[in-house]
Amino acid sequence: MKREGIDVTSEPGVTVRMLASLHGIRGEAGLPTAFTVDVPAGGREAGQLALDLGLPLDAVEGVFHNHVKSGLEVVIRPGDRVAFVPYGTPASHPAFFGPFGSREG
Repeated sequence: MKREGIDVTSEPGVTVRMLASLHGIRGEAGLPTAFTVDVPAGGREAGQLALDLGLPLDAVEGVFHNHVKSGLEVVIRPGDRVAFVPYGTPASHPAFFGPFGSREG
Protein backbone atom coordinates (compact mmCIF):
# COMPACT_ATOMS: atom_id res chain seq x y z
CA MET A 1 0.00 0.00 0.00
CA LYS A 2 1.09 3.56 -0.66
CA ARG A 3 1.55 6.10 2.11
CA GLU A 4 0.14 9.62 1.83
CA GLY A 5 1.27 12.22 4.36
CA ILE A 6 -1.26 14.67 5.71
CA ASP A 7 0.10 15.65 9.11
CA VAL A 8 3.20 13.56 9.62
CA THR A 9 3.69 12.09 13.07
CA SER A 10 5.89 9.36 14.45
CA GLU A 11 2.74 7.36 15.25
CA PRO A 12 1.66 4.37 13.16
CA GLY A 13 -0.29 5.30 10.06
CA VAL A 14 -3.98 4.84 9.38
CA THR A 15 -4.92 2.14 6.87
CA VAL A 16 -7.44 3.62 4.41
CA ARG A 17 -9.59 1.89 1.80
CA MET A 18 -12.17 3.22 -0.62
CA LEU A 19 -15.30 1.21 -1.30
CA ALA A 20 -17.56 1.09 -4.37
CA SER A 21 -17.90 4.43 -6.23
CA LEU A 22 -15.32 6.11 -3.98
CA HIS A 23 -12.83 3.56 -5.25
CA GLY A 24 -13.66 4.78 -8.76
CA ILE A 25 -13.33 8.47 -7.86
CA ARG A 26 -9.80 7.99 -6.52
CA GLY A 27 -8.80 5.49 -9.19
CA GLU A 28 -9.95 7.71 -12.07
CA ALA A 29 -7.86 10.53 -10.60
CA GLY A 30 -4.81 8.25 -10.68
CA LEU A 31 -4.75 8.06 -6.87
CA PRO A 32 -4.41 4.91 -4.77
CA THR A 33 -7.55 3.31 -3.35
CA ALA A 34 -5.84 1.41 -0.53
CA PHE A 35 -3.04 3.20 1.29
CA THR A 36 -1.73 4.45 4.61
CA VAL A 37 -1.94 8.05 5.80
CA ASP A 38 -0.48 9.83 8.77
CA VAL A 39 -2.81 11.68 11.13
CA PRO A 40 -2.06 13.82 14.18
CA ALA A 41 -1.56 11.96 17.47
CA GLY A 42 -4.88 13.43 18.69
CA GLY A 43 -6.67 12.09 15.62
CA ARG A 44 -8.74 13.61 12.85
CA GLU A 45 -12.49 13.38 12.20
CA ALA A 46 -13.34 11.02 9.35
CA GLY A 47 -15.14 13.83 7.49
CA GLN A 48 -12.06 16.02 7.58
CA LEU A 49 -9.88 13.10 6.51
CA ALA A 50 -12.25 12.52 3.56
CA LEU A 51 -11.83 16.15 2.51
CA ASP A 52 -8.06 15.92 2.93
CA LEU A 53 -8.12 12.92 0.58
CA GLY A 54 -10.18 14.76 -2.05
CA LEU A 55 -13.44 12.91 -1.48
CA PRO A 56 -16.69 14.83 -1.97
CA LEU A 57 -18.54 14.71 1.36
CA ASP A 58 -21.89 14.56 -0.40
CA ALA A 59 -20.81 11.16 -1.79
CA VAL A 60 -19.67 9.67 1.55
CA GLU A 61 -22.35 8.11 3.76
CA GLY A 62 -19.99 6.99 6.51
CA VAL A 63 -17.04 4.79 7.36
CA PHE A 64 -16.18 1.41 8.69
CA HIS A 65 -13.84 2.42 11.51
CA ASN A 66 -11.88 -0.51 12.91
CA HIS A 67 -14.55 -2.79 11.38
CA VAL A 68 -17.47 -0.92 13.00
CA LYS A 69 -19.96 1.22 11.06
CA SER A 70 -19.56 4.88 12.08
CA GLY A 71 -20.47 8.39 10.96
CA LEU A 72 -18.12 11.00 9.57
CA GLU A 73 -17.71 12.63 12.99
CA VAL A 74 -15.83 9.64 14.41
CA VAL A 75 -12.22 10.46 15.27
CA ILE A 76 -9.62 8.43 13.37
CA ARG A 77 -6.42 7.91 15.36
CA PRO A 78 -2.96 6.60 14.45
CA GLY A 79 -3.03 2.83 13.98
CA ASP A 80 -6.75 2.74 13.05
CA ARG A 81 -8.28 1.18 9.95
CA VAL A 82 -10.93 3.07 7.99
CA ALA A 83 -12.94 2.31 4.86
CA PHE A 84 -14.99 5.10 3.31
CA VAL A 85 -18.50 4.03 2.24
CA PRO A 86 -20.52 5.90 -0.40
CA TYR A 87 -24.29 6.31 -0.47
CA GLY A 88 -26.07 3.48 -2.22
CA THR A 89 -23.66 0.74 -1.21
CA PRO A 90 -25.87 -2.29 -0.46
CA ALA A 91 -23.99 -3.31 2.69
CA SER A 92 -24.46 0.22 4.07
CA HIS A 93 -28.24 -0.19 4.11
CA PRO A 94 -29.61 0.08 7.68
CA ALA A 95 -31.13 -3.40 7.36
CA PHE A 96 -27.61 -4.83 7.43
CA PHE A 97 -25.85 -2.81 10.15
CA GLY A 98 -28.18 -0.01 11.31
CA PRO A 99 -27.77 3.66 10.38
CA PHE A 100 -24.36 5.28 10.13
CA GLY A 101 -23.63 7.31 13.24
CA SER A 102 -20.87 8.07 15.65
CA ARG A 103 -19.78 5.59 18.28
CA GLU A 104 -18.52 8.54 20.30
CA GLY A 105 -21.04 10.57 22.11
